[in-house]
Amino acid sequence: MEKGVDSLVHIFPRELLEQFDLVGSVVKTDASNGGEYLEVEFREKSILGEGYSAVEWESKGFYTGRFKDFPLRGRPVFLVLHRRRWRNKQSGESFSRPLGFIAEGSRFTKEVAAFLKDIGRDAS
Repeated sequence: MEKGVDSLVHIFPRELLEQFDLVGSVVKTDASNGGEYLEVEFREKSILGEGYSAVEWESKGFYTGRFKDFPLRGRPVFLVLHRRRWRNKQSGESFSRPLGFIAEGSRFTKEVAAFLKDIGRDAS
């Protein structure tokens, strides 16, 4: 992990910081209730992962997902992830790297989903 980013592991999931670069953050106002929330934006690194070769696969742009994380400084936090779409140069098959830090079937990080489950709220 690069210098300066290593302290962010105390705030964000380690796997997120290993797979993504921090792009920026902004405090926004929710139009429906006037409350503020923090949006933190990340862009996926150009790393294919184990079992894939850059000779066979190429990055074909990004798509965006938005996930809820723990609040910071009293504000809700949303992670905006620009994920790479990879395409096999020969077959045309495409894939995206799995997000192991996101709870399956939800729009929450695993830690938030586990917390909601512990207090009896549905995390899906």
